[in-house]
Amino acid sequence: MTLTFEYLGLAGIPTLSDFQETWDLQRSVHAGVTTGARPGHVIFVEHTPVYTAGRRTEPHERPFDGTPVIDVDRGGRITYHGPGQLVGYPIVSLPEGIGVVDHVRRLEEAVIRMLAAKDLRTRRIEGRTGVWLDSDGKRPQRKICAIGVRVARRTTMHGFALNVAPSTSHFANIVPCGIPDAGVTSLTEELPGPWSVAGVAHDLEPHLAEMLAFEPYVPS
Repeated sequence: MTLTFEYLGLAGIPTLSDFQETWDLQRSVHAGVTTGARPGHVIFVEHTPVYTAGRRTEPHERPFDGTPVIDVDRGGRITYHGPGQLVGYPIVSLPEGIGVVDHVRRLEEAVIRMLAAKDLRTRRIEGRTGVWLDSDGKRPQRKICAIGVRVARRTTMHGFALNVAPSTSHFANIVPCGIPDAGVTSLTEELPGPWSVAGVAHDLEPHLAEMLAFEPYVPS
């Protein structure tokens, strides 16, 4: 499968991208991919601060202070996007025999492998979407990458949000992904260093390309 990558606002001097404008871009790309007019496409982006609520979001999970939320058509619940977070939107046609759950597992696998190459051990947790770190005795299980997707006409939209170096204060204003008994973490919190969103995106690209070729693989 041919797959192209777009570093929206991440080439050269980083520029934050508006969520609504990027969502409109997603829909335009999705239309081209579904008709075969263009190949599968991954958009890497860093958003201006925004809360987005998936279809399963409960009223009590929304911001406690009344901050506006954009309701979106993906699965999952509420999450935060903002500076210091790599958001990826893989827009690809799913081959026969590949469903939305397998697509999500492949996004998780790409992130797990990329972080493992940086000596950060992460994993899946049964019943919880995304990429996680185990409790270390002082902190609970904590999510480093959230995932929420939508499939229409056998073509995916939305994707993942990987915390590189975001402000965690924004997560304290909601129940992230509707999970009250777990925490949120980031790459810089787990492995302090001069990480950049663009640099992490480049490191992730080959792992995504491998997973979205939809060849058989052995899960980490």
